[in-house]
Amino acid sequence: MEDLMIDQEAVTLDDCIQHAREVLNEQILHIKGKGYDFAPQFKEMTIQLYLVGVMWRFYEEHNSSEMAREKAFSTLCSMMVKDGIKSKRAKKQVDFLKKMSKLEDGDDALAIAIGHESKPGDESLAEIFDHYVDEIGVSGSLWRHYDLGKKIILFGGLLMGFAGVWFVTIFMPESSDMFILAFGLLTAFLFVISVSLIGLLIYRLKFKKGKHSETPPAV
Repeated sequence: MEDLMIDQEAVTLDDCIQHAREVLNEQILHIKGKGYDFAPQFKEMTIQLYLVGVMWRFYEEHNSSEMAREKAFSTLCSMMVKDGIKSKRAKKQVDFLKKMSKLEDGDDALAIAIGHESKPGDESLAEIFDHYVDEIGVSGSLWRHYDLGKKIILFGGLLMGFAGVWFVTIFMPESSDMFILAFGLLTAFLFVISVSLIGLLIYRLKFKKGKHSETPPAV
């Protein structure tokens, strides 16, 4: 009897994953031509939360309403593992999604709520993304600038550090090793600070200004 229950749970889990894949494939077709430009991490998180909502509804409709929401998260974890993600990383991601699944007032996040209420043939995933189109903080453009800035800071900082060490070694050969190292670190630090301030200025001028310009004046 116990083995039969375990087998049934495994079948239900597989059916839920298959259902989620079918829903996702259908929804992806609806958003392909919309030209959304979101940060990859945000897009991935939104889709995963949406799938949790879809799975939650699936379990409710298959006589598992008592723990349906929790089962949805564990099933998403199983789905991620089946897709080749390491178990430890999948569990960590699911724990993160659980934290993001609730708003401060206790309501479910938009992606989960809409996923839970989605129906075959609708464009519910696009509805979620439409809600965030004007949110600068999750835009792909901001993410690309941030990613480029990290690379500039990392490689530029290393280069400036070596340049500082080289400068002192060539033009101040009597300097101690400690002074040479300190000068190199200081050079790298000043470069990092300068680039960070420039990046912050670009963000305020380009992204903040762009957001304000899109806001219609009050009438």
